[in-house]
Amino acid sequence: MSTQAAESTPEKTPGTLKRPAKTTQPAKPGGMSARFFGASAMSFPTWAYALFFFIIPVALVIFYSFGYKPDEFTAVATDQLSFDRYPEAMSASFVSTFFATLRISVVGTILCLIIALPFAYWLAIKVSPARRSLALALVMVPFWTNFLVRTLGWQIMLSPDGFLSDWMQGLGLLDGPLDILYTRSAVQIGVVYNYLPLMILPLFVAIDSSGQKLREASYDLGAGKITTFLRVTLPMAMPGVVSGCLLVFIPLNGDYVTATVLGGASGSMVGQLIANQFNTAQNWAVGAAMAVILILATLAVVGVGFSLLKLGQMIAARLNSVPLKDGRA
Repeated sequence: MSTQAAESTPEKTPGTLKRPAKTTQPAKPGGMSARFFGASAMSFPTWAYALFFFIIPVALVIFYSFGYKPDEFTAVATDQLSFDRYPEAMSASFVSTFFATLRISVVGTILCLIIALPFAYWLAIKVSPARRSLALALVMVPFWTNFLVRTLGWQIMLSPDGFLSDWMQGLGLLDGPLDILYTRSAVQIGVVYNYLPLMILPLFVAIDSSGQKLREASYDLGAGKITTFLRVTLPMAMPGVVSGCLLVFIPLNGDYVTATVLGGASGSMVGQLIANQFNTAQNWAVGAAMAVILILATLAVVGVGFSLLKLGQMIAARLNSVPLKDGRA
């Protein structure tokens, strides 16, 4: 028996290596989509949204801006491409309307920031967490109604025979009817009302995430409320300030609903001129050229704003720095 067992048992020699056991490889995440798209499959919703709702429309507008209007019944033709529409778009009326639009946009953004900053600070710090959701819901109420409907509401309020005019006359603030409708002042009021939530929400998030402990530490070190706000809360909330200004300024530049409803002829904006070229004049080439000029001008203003912000941050950092002497403050 022992001889048979010895014969059946293979001998182990020193030079023989064991073959490693096969291990099952874990399946790669992503499945079929990862095989076709690779690493970009996970970000498919983002780049698909940017492609179909931003890149392609803007590319079409740029392409149409090189075309022309061949006849009265055709909006645009692109068989002959040129830059001739851009000088045609840069008319005197367009330039004057553009600077008026820029003034309304800059003033509207500044007013939204002035109004939203203390409100967002109160909402993030002073309001109790139990009531904060209700306050945020009230901020979002205007967004639950149609943009045109709430702008028409301001048209009713600012009309000479509206209740606001009667109320101000009853208090003795006005000697006659309110004469503000169809002016740039009415447009300014309308854009501040329509775009104010876009400034409040990012400011609230930035101030809320700045941290209560840092503010308490500032108070413990002897700083007052104003000093804490200027030296702690506001610098940490600067990303929210920048985001809010961008969210307000960029769409405000292209707004034409508010100007059409509240401004009339005297409160026109560039968005109205572009819309008229597409809808009324049926000259898509000139309208596209105006839109491209507006996009480039908006990017230029935003770039200048970022440069000034960066310069201000550098100056503030240098003023707040503590000079060192021999390695000691």
